[in-house]
Amino acid sequence: LLPLQKPPRLTLVAGLPAATALDRHDAILLLLPTDAKPAAGMPDSGRWQTLHALSKVLHAEVRTVTLDNKRQTLGVLGYCRKDADSFELLRVAGLLAQRTFANRPQPARIAIVVQAVPHRAAWLEALYAALAAHAFALPADKSKPAKRKVLAAIVAHGAPSLDAARAERMAEAGNLVRHLTSLPPNVLDAGAYRRVLVALARRHGLTLRWHGEAALSGLGAGAFLAVSRGNPRRDAGIAHLRYTPRGKRGRSDRPDLALVGKGVLFDTGGTNLKPHKYMLDMHTDMAGSAVALATIVAAAQLRVPIAIDAWLAITENNIGPKSYRPQEVVRALNGTTIQVIHSDAEGRMALADALALAARRKPRAMIDLATLTGACVYALTERMSGLLATDDGLAQRALAASATSGERLWRFPPPDYF
Repeated sequence: LLPLQKPPRLTLVAGLPAATALDRHDAILLLLPTDAKPAAGMPDSGRWQTLHALSKVLHAEVRTVTLDNKRQTLGVLGYCRKDADSFELLRVAGLLAQRTFANRPQPARIAIVVQAVPHRAAWLEALYAALAAHAFALPADKSKPAKRKVLAAIVAHGAPSLDAARAERMAEAGNLVRHLTSLPPNVLDAGAYRRVLVALARRHGLTLRWHGEAALSGLGAGAFLAVSRGNPRRDAGIAHLRYTPRGKRGRSDRPDLALVGKGVLFDTGGTNLKPHKYMLDMHTDMAGSAVALATIVAAAQLRVPIAIDAWLAITENNIGPKSYRPQEVVRALNGTTIQVIHSDAEGRMALADALALAARRKPRAMIDLATLTGACVYALTERMSGLLATDDGLAQRALAASATSGERLWRFPPPDYF
């Protein structure tokens, strides 16, 4: 249920790759500004210079060459504008990684070089993240185990300020989300997800409490239980994970941040059944909970100095004789009554009670993560996420984090809506 593959080890080295080191790498990636040339000190520099001189260079262009050494190392040359923002940074890094893995066996060792661009460490981190993502093997059919080399090591040249441990943990977190989200719905059911949480909590020193259906009924969590009612098994629940840094143990129990994630493991739409086109990939409707889980695990690994709660609303939304129906009226945990209009709005139902539980611990900020709703994809496509915030200050911090990380956010509705 958990990924076995670890992210490639990241090693930092000063200067350019040495000619003697060329035979140790299956590929070398070189990123240049559009107005620069490959450095004369690059190994097999003649081939790089010839590749560069083929034609006028363009932003986000990628070229490849086979270097003249025993290993036949692949040379990947990419170009970017010096003023490229973080969104372009990730796009160009992804293009270089994609070309690196195309039409060749998977490399085991890669060197990455960034030459004459601002924010060199950020570029190298983006390239590492893109390569680690491309190299990660999603769960395969166990009857046909994949025979492939594993990308074991990446050497980043010329960025002593890069935090290698942080980059590795971020890659590991991203791959955990990819792994869990890709598991088939008959493999990652509520019981299996709970076992995943137990294993990760033990491994990383997190506190875990599981609120099963009986406990949620006693709490009055009618919104969540309406959704889980149609499930064939009574194993749904809301998981509460806690990370407390050493410096805050024994102090206030109030968390600095609460993450609330939608964990609908399969969404049929319920009584308002989805058509095939929209139901096909609904095993990914738990992606919000996977992001919340990976985030709190990475926080524990990196020992971040803030206390974090994660609340995961884990259920399915099934069709059956006990499924909740339009025009039912249910009462959420905080006493709010909800008139059901459409049973495919199950995400906000399950999250309502998870948010109410999270709010009881009075976190200083809350972030809700969900594949919610299809209308957001219609508005923004799948290239960016929608942001709704009840506080302008928090919204601006989220948008600043978006600009720094390269993960696009768009805020709506207008601030005066609230």
